[in-house]
Amino acid sequence: MEATARDRVVLAGVVFAVLFSQLLLYPGVGTLVVTLGADVSTSGLAATTISASMWFLVAEFAAYVAFVGVWGVLSDAAGRRTPFILAGALGGAVGYLALAATPVVGSVPFEGVLVLRVLQGAMTVGAFSLTVTMLMDLDGGHGRNMGAAGIAIGLGAALGAPVGGGLTEIDPLAPLLVAAALLVVVGGLVVTVPDRAPAERRTVRAVLDGLRRRPTLTVPYAFGFVDRMTAGFFALVGTLYFQDVFGLGPGETGLVLAAFFAPFALLQYPMGVLSDRVGRLAPMVGGSVLYGLGILAVGASPTVAVAVAAMTAVGVLGALVAPATMALVTDIADDGQRGVAMAGFNLAGSLGFLGGFLVGGTVADVRGYDAAFLVVGGLEIVVAALAVPALVWFGLTGVPVSRA
Repeated sequence: MEATARDRVVLAGVVFAVLFSQLLLYPGVGTLVVTLGADVSTSGLAATTISASMWFLVAEFAAYVAFVGVWGVLSDAAGRRTPFILAGALGGAVGYLALAATPVVGSVPFEGVLVLRVLQGAMTVGAFSLTVTMLMDLDGGHGRNMGAAGIAIGLGAALGAPVGGGLTEIDPLAPLLVAAALLVVVGGLVVTVPDRAPAERRTVRAVLDGLRRRPTLTVPYAFGFVDRMTAGFFALVGTLYFQDVFGLGPGETGLVLAAFFAPFALLQYPMGVLSDRVGRLAPMVGGSVLYGLGILAVGASPTVAVAVAAMTAVGVLGALVAPATMALVTDIADDGQRGVAMAGFNLAGSLGFLGGFLVGGTVADVRGYDAAFLVVGGLEIVVAALAVPALVWFGLTGVPVSRA
């Protein structure tokens, strides 16, 4: 295997490990927050399982929002990726271990648990975002490289959900311990790949000025926001929806979530290669409209079997959209701004996850699951429709694509 292809596989493995560790916690999040000290019998922050779970997930993605740009700017300014990824991975491992230790300590309030969750998220996002940036630095076609990132993200989520559900049934803290171990492995893997970041050292100001000269990045950022919003919605509301409406346990819920994540993962690479051939825009716009309709179908499903079929269709459509969107970021960004450009994309995605948790969780709590699916699925369709004039305005209909 030639060097670029080998490095692509290793870096995709790192992305997989980070996402896998993250998704381990999701199927059993309701049980986990109670184990970590959430008192759902009170009228406070964690008054219900939904609200406690929501804040636990929000804490991590609030840290993503706050720190992903910092990692990207520092990496671009230093002209290095590897040291920052190593620091983020090992720091994230310590964060997971600290969370697992809180029930043993016994005196940490749930608010303290949320602070630890923020610190863990602040470190983990550096490992994730900069590893995707290392894939951007590779030759071989932007769609191909972002397809590798996408298949790693999707496989990590697809396998992390069912494995996490099974681990939760053994011990609610087991997902935290496994996640910590995986991030240590991430640190060991990333040092085996050559650091191909542009070696020019620049000031932070120069990096940010370069990004400001690329307003066209707002288009893939908008798609990244709404696509990740739906993922956050399924991670929280979808999990509780399948358990409350269909009476599924954590293990069964993980398998249903895998019906989405399996095709989403396995089709990312070929869909990324397809976008290298036909362009980014048709997969992004057309795929997003159908994706939104698929979300509405999941919420309207009368049985588990129908819901699983709808989730599978949504996974296929998500695979059509995701690599094309990330590849468009790479098409637009200058070589020296890749770290901060991908950080911006992940910032938009993290805000989307937060929106999925907060909007989906709040609407489900107040208006029920039907309304929550309608709001989130509808937003996906609206953003896709609004993107068309924006694409024309910015002149992105003629953006060249790589054909390696």
